[in-house]
Amino acid sequence: MHFLRHRWLPQLDRRVWILAAGRLLSQVGIGFVLFYAPIFFVNEVGLSATQVGLGVGSEALSGLVGRFLGGSMTDSAFWGRRKTLLLSALISALADVIFLMSNNFPVFVMGNLLMGLGVGFYWPSTEAVVADITPADDRNESYAVVRLADNIGLGIGVILGGVLISTTQRYRLLFAVDGISFLAFFGLIYGAIAETRPGQGSDRNFWHGWNIALQDALLLIYVTVNIVFTSYIAQIQSTLPVYVNKFVPTPTGAGLPESVLSLLFTGHVILTALVQLPIARWLKPLSQPRALMVSACCWGLGFTLIWATGVGIVGQASIGIGLALTVMALAITAYTPVAAAFVVMLAPEALRGVYLSVNSMCWALGYFIGPPIGGWALDQGQPITDGFWLVAAVTVVPILAVLAYLDRRLAAPENHS
Repeated sequence: MHFLRHRWLPQLDRRVWILAAGRLLSQVGIGFVLFYAPIFFVNEVGLSATQVGLGVGSEALSGLVGRFLGGSMTDSAFWGRRKTLLLSALISALADVIFLMSNNFPVFVMGNLLMGLGVGFYWPSTEAVVADITPADDRNESYAVVRLADNIGLGIGVILGGVLISTTQRYRLLFAVDGISFLAFFGLIYGAIAETRPGQGSDRNFWHGWNIALQDALLLIYVTVNIVFTSYIAQIQSTLPVYVNKFVPTPTGAGLPESVLSLLFTGHVILTALVQLPIARWLKPLSQPRALMVSACCWGLGFTLIWATGVGIVGQASIGIGLALTVMALAITAYTPVAAAFVVMLAPEALRGVYLSVNSMCWALGYFIGPPIGGWALDQGQPITDGFWLVAAVTVVPILAVLAYLDRRLAAPENHS
């Protein structure tokens, strides 16, 4: 594994790279469906944009349940990190079987509920493994590496998914590939990752960690910001593809075709992968709240560019959306590694699963709030649909204020210990 020793790569535990490889496999499948599933269920199955938004929102709701259980399971002596990860892969594969057969709204919701449960089990356990096997000083880069693997996998999946759609128009094959990728992830974790949970003299009450986490003031302040950030990411994945496909003005009519969408979103994912490690290193000297402020500013600019493209201020639609996706790639890379490392810093060692579950719950809440709002906006008249992105940009202002307050709290002498 000589290539892992290149000077531009961080020197990390071998298990970090194995876990990253597994995450890459699973993200390839997710990339197949990520940007194309909303278009499929609106254009091919015949669901409304609001129904698709509600279905995606139901995934977030079951994801909350999964994260709540998954955090305690991850910290428990019986389940631990490994068993929880394996269970998440099996449930997610079953969800893809449901999506493969889905032809109406109730079945679509059922698939989303199962996928949300699987994802809920996945995030606390996989993030806890990274924290367990990485020293504190290296965690920003460890989380950047696994996010890099996520983004590379997504990029490969989006490219292959676009090729499959453009050549066959068989959207349902996307779900089959996604399910196979989850089974491949299961096999890698089963064969290569042992339990990493720190040894404890006795197992706590299953719910004990939640009593501590929900009384942590700094964690709760962070939660308010994190929910908004994750709702921003949800808009890229669920609302923006449909908006660009149906509403952005072009010389030949409203909307960019799927072939152009594939190129734009592929470029977004590839750029996110390319800048993940450089951005993590560049932000390393900053406190976590200040690094998140950089991300917030990028989100505000990205949403403004989408609005400007939709109302015709940016003459070339593909250029305007491409610029917006470029800026939002920077926003994502400035956010994800820092957010996870910040939560691990706050967490007692024995409660990493629960704390990271709280962090992951923010994603579930963001995806519960974001897609239904975005879907509702898409079903309204053009002025509301376009104005939605400008309103999203304005929401960055209170987020910056909360982050500035959080930065002052962390810098206070009583918090230095």
